[in-house]
Amino acid sequence: MLKTEHRLRRAEDFKVTMRRGKAASTASVVVHAVMTKERRPAKVGFVVGRAVGGAVVRNTVRRRLRHLMADRVDELPPGTNVVIRARPAAAGMSSAVLASYLDRTLPDALRRARGR
Repeated sequence: MLKTEHRLRRAEDFKVTMRRGKAASTASVVVHAVMTKERRPAKVGFVVGRAVGGAVVRNTVRRRLRHLMADRVDELPPGTNVVIRARPAAAGMSSAVLASYLDRTLPDALRRARGR
């Protein structure tokens, strides 16, 4: 489970991360990342819209993504905000397939956010 200190909760943080952050995408997820100058643990938020499916499907996808990020959040640089947005294709994917897409997009978004 993703610890409370690593959860992105404020609407303003989501807005800033998605507007100012750099993005990388695949068929199933879009990862937005922004580096802040704050010295605090990295924070992660999730956006799973109605296009993904009904409430049960959306919550299943959100839980899978949250579980996958719990294993990866310690690798993120301090002060990083990450928003993971699920696309409709994520609804029919297993956790293993979602993990492969996440492992492909997360490093790309972080590299772009650093400006490299």
